[in-house]
Amino acid sequence: MTEASERLQALDVFRGVTIAAMILVSTPGNWESVFPWLEHAPWNGWTPTDLVFPFLLFAMGAAVPFALARRRGVPRGVRHHVIRRAVTLFALGLLLNAIESPPPLHLATFRIPGVLQRIALVYLAVSWITERLSTRAQIGVTVAALLGYWISLASAPLSAEANFGAVIDRHVFGSHLLYRLWDPEGLLSTVPAIATALFGVFAGDWLKEPGVPHRAWWLWAAGFAATLVALAWHRVLPINKSLWTSSYALFTAGAAAQLLAFCYWIVDVNKWRSWSLPFFAFGRNPLAAYFLSVGLDSVLARWRVAGAGSLKAVVYRAAFASWLRPCCGEQTASFGYAIGYVVLWAIVLVEMHRRRIFIGI
Repeated sequence: MTEASERLQALDVFRGVTIAAMILVSTPGNWESVFPWLEHAPWNGWTPTDLVFPFLLFAMGAAVPFALARRRGVPRGVRHHVIRRAVTLFALGLLLNAIESPPPLHLATFRIPGVLQRIALVYLAVSWITERLSTRAQIGVTVAALLGYWISLASAPLSAEANFGAVIDRHVFGSHLLYRLWDPEGLLSTVPAIATALFGVFAGDWLKEPGVPHRAWWLWAAGFAATLVALAWHRVLPINKSLWTSSYALFTAGAAAQLLAFCYWIVDVNKWRSWSLPFFAFGRNPLAAYFLSVGLDSVLARWRVAGAGSLKAVVYRAAFASWLRPCCGEQTASFGYAIGYVVLWAIVLVEMHRRRIFIGI
């Protein structure tokens, strides 16, 4: 983002809501007891959890028109910034993979793709596209990406191991995948993820355009129309997060546009902001919030306590399961831990915000 005066508060709040949701679904107290809507859809279809990652890419795309504007007057400023940030994000993703891998670390099967790695590739592509191409050309690239990916999927069965993207990943990465034969953050499925972020660019450009009346309602209507088209498309190309199908990219971008429009109407148009500080704090420090929270959760899950399992299990049983499980069940206790973990990081991020500590790359 650019200077504070040029920021869209709604975009920070939208991104903060997304980061908080990502932490919530990534850190239950007990992975064996999770509400269905807090898990990804088994294959085709979607749950609220399946919206989180594309919402983050959409938010990143929406920030691009603001984030790169102040560097356009500096020779090579945009290019150097984009490349440095993408490389750093990719390296942090590899580090997070190492933290999350059970010891000992096996380099022969160490996973290379991942969430931050996909964000890095999408950011690199979207930044290049928006700097080099007109808006009309960007729309053409988005349509071509969705249709081209649809055609590539039609050449093979829509299964995890047999789709064309899995074949490419096995040739490129070998055994360095999340699963033996495929990875949900593979190379080919990054193409429609780029389209997801480009939809965010279009939303950011729209909200950045001065003098447009009722822009929140127009954005919401566009998002609603996109979700309807995606649901119709679902009949021939299933909405599928693992494959990031074109219908999934369009559906989640439409839903993200509706939520961003609502945040814009609430936060920037009507100035109702008293409730938004925790989400604003998450949104101003998204990388720190995600990396540190997921990393700490992995450390807690592997920190062994003699005779009691992991440190996370000890905390979960003592602080949540001991009183929530008898009255409300194991799933509620697991969900309670996740909420408590989000609140903990909200306190940390709000304090960082008050001290003007922003960790960026």
